[in-house]
Amino acid sequence: MTTMESLIGLVNRIQRACTVLGDYGSDNALPTLWEALPTVAVVGGQSSGKSSVLESIVGRDFLPRGSGIVTRRPLVLHLHKTEEGQVEYAEFLHLPRRKFTDFAMVRKEIQDETDRMTGRSKQISPVPIHLSIYSPNVVNLTLIDLPGLTKVAIEGQPDSIVQDIENMVRSYVEKPNCIILAISPANQDIATSDAIKLAREVDPSGDRTFGVLTKLDLMDKGTNALDVLEGRSYRLRHPWVGIVNRSQADINRNADMMAARQRERDYFASSPDYGHLASVMGSEYLAKLLSRHLESVIRARIPSILSLINKSIDELEGEMNHLGRPIAVDAGAQLYTILELCRAFDRIFKEHLDGGRPGGDKIYGVFDNQLPVALRKLPFDRHLSIQNVKKVVSEADGYQPHLIAPEQGYRRLIESSLNYFRGPAEASVDAVHFVLKELVRRSIGETQELKRFPTLQAELAAASFEALERFREDSRKTTLRLVEMEASYLTVDFFRKLPQEAEKGGNPQASTVDRYTDGHFRRIASNVSSYITMVSDTLRNTIPKSVVYCQVREAKRSLLNHFYTQVGKKEGRQLVLLLNEDPALMERRVQCAKRLDLYKSARDEIDSVAWAR
Repeated sequence: MTTMESLIGLVNRIQRACTVLGDYGSDNALPTLWEALPTVAVVGGQSSGKSSVLESIVGRDFLPRGSGIVTRRPLVLHLHKTEEGQVEYAEFLHLPRRKFTDFAMVRKEIQDETDRMTGRSKQISPVPIHLSIYSPNVVNLTLIDLPGLTKVAIEGQPDSIVQDIENMVRSYVEKPNCIILAISPANQDIATSDAIKLAREVDPSGDRTFGVLTKLDLMDKGTNALDVLEGRSYRLRHPWVGIVNRSQADINRNADMMAARQRERDYFASSPDYGHLASVMGSEYLAKLLSRHLESVIRARIPSILSLINKSIDELEGEMNHLGRPIAVDAGAQLYTILELCRAFDRIFKEHLDGGRPGGDKIYGVFDNQLPVALRKLPFDRHLSIQNVKKVVSEADGYQPHLIAPEQGYRRLIESSLNYFRGPAEASVDAVHFVLKELVRRSIGETQELKRFPTLQAELAAASFEALERFREDSRKTTLRLVEMEASYLTVDFFRKLPQEAEKGGNPQASTVDRYTDGHFRRIASNVSSYITMVSDTLRNTIPKSVVYCQVREAKRSLLNHFYTQVGKKEGRQLVLLLNEDPALMERRVQCAKRLDLYKSARDEIDSVAWAR
């Protein structure tokens, strides 16, 4: 096999491997390896002779035929040249490990697979059919047969079918690595050629376009296509190639393709119009021309292809590192893996709390916003209204009214007021608890090493939530104890000032008379409000300290301590269950490994073949 055949055959193998792995047709900014490699797209109007050209190149009658739109899905055709004497066969990507040696069955399978996707209607689908043909009678090529361009929708087709087909064809031929094989019938004016019109739009320089003129033998007597073939009617950078299609009679009786090739050679050799061009006409010459051009394109693009391959290898190796290697079977190694994964999660969780990652600031928001707002909204105005103060003081006095300062009334008013602080205190504990739970969820999700172990993720989450519940309960008890401490002992200085306040008027009798007026009860309410404000300021500072000490600090210090103890007691089988992997990630690792092997193999083969002399 020549260097050219080896290089193009290598590209064919890589393209086919890409299709097997689904590594083609990307919408990302970075092209896939498939998109970086050159392909040949066959473009033409309906009944332009596209199918005949392809079958002539392959040397086999294998494409569906009929009226209207026959090609309703792209057909990606990989041609692989084999050694002389080997049996010809075909393989479909959707039917792996099944070899077709009867090419009539290949035609039927193309039709059946098209119907599976589109039904038996006249609809089209952009999903390609991938077919590989192995034969000693072909050259190494990858060809894409596209639906024929049309100008009107026939019965059973939507009005959009014309634009849909053009959009599909454009999606292939617009790619800079696509070589356009523009098919035009010789018995029609080249100026009306749909294929040439589209090729001119997407490839105005003509660097990627090869013109093919079919049905030369069907032109009116006395006319020829020399103006086109010799580039006078429409010049392309590459030479035009004329093709003589098989007659309908040949097709109907399944005439031998090799004999058809010979008749085509004889036609050009004996033609008075085209005899001088016989050596550069025909389907065999077209296949060799495309093959030579492909070699030059591949050689020119080897540096960029290798650059893409190397970049893809780096990305795939990075992804493999994230996905991780297979788990060891040794119990000690498994326990070590689990502890390492726990430490990775714990590190990310602490980064959230300490500010290396977002989220921990929400705890400060509880103390700086939610707690002060909750304290301001406590209903002290209603609780210390004149009517309620009078009621509480009267009930505290019993049958004997107070003389100067209603001490028992003060105590009851203050103690009942302090009970209101329990709500904001508990709300602060709960709010911080919910923030910590959310940070646990986020940290588990952000620990890349854990993604492959859903069981361990669930166990870690459960153990963390259980620990946070314990911390919350301890925090609730401690924080409420702060409130209870304020209620259990009232500041003595506050009470010492009360008689002085009553005597400021200098008339004790007036004070005594005044003890039943609204002004007296208003002063009591004011004094209690002042005391409550002092306590509120104190709790605003001490509640955050209690919550941080009991919840945040403990979460940082001992979130997984109990889990570590439990894991240390597990047997080998239990450790294996913890390290059960997500089946989707296992499949992803397998596919990633296959892609990595493909890209490394492609790099090595391109290096060995491209520079061979």
